[in-house]
Amino acid sequence: MKKKISGITIECIMGDIAAQKDMTAVVNAANAQLRTGGGVAGALHRAAGPGLEEEGRALAPIKPGEAVITGGHMLPNRYVIHCLGPVYGIDNPEDMLLGNCYGNALQLADQHRIDSIAFPAISTGIFGYPIEEATQVAFRTIKKFLSKLIYVKHIRFVLYDRSALDIYEKYLEKLNE
Repeated sequence: MKKKISGITIECIMGDIAAQKDMTAVVNAANAQLRTGGGVAGALHRAAGPGLEEEGRALAPIKPGEAVITGGHMLPNRYVIHCLGPVYGIDNPEDMLLGNCYGNALQLADQHRIDSIAFPAISTGIFGYPIEEATQVAFRTIKKFLSKLIYVKHIRFVLYDRSALDIYEKYLEKLNE
């Protein structure tokens, strides 16, 4: 599903975050040390090769809500924006920290003149953030930034399964200017 708001295409698809060939940047649901992990971080690090972890070492550690940028290495993307999402029930206030992930990633993308960015469902895997609540935060944050973005013209949410995609599409449908 796709929607255009304020000249920016926002879409939701089911797929592999490490296989978004048409996106200039992908977002890594990173760990604090920016190392290979499970889930999204594991998939991106495996596809990018050891250079991604090597470059990330100098930028680590990051705190929940923070975002940093590296090259894409062997990924089909020029950049990887790493965000440390909150662990649900531990890092508080988790809605603000999760919103900061999306907001900081979008700001970094715009600062680096990135025209397209793909996000996973940050914090909804091993960090335990309920998908419905996380989706509300993601769309609330995206909506707040749409009018401020200069270079970003395409935002994609890449979801790992049908139920996550259904939830994201429901919120995209409600999103308006």
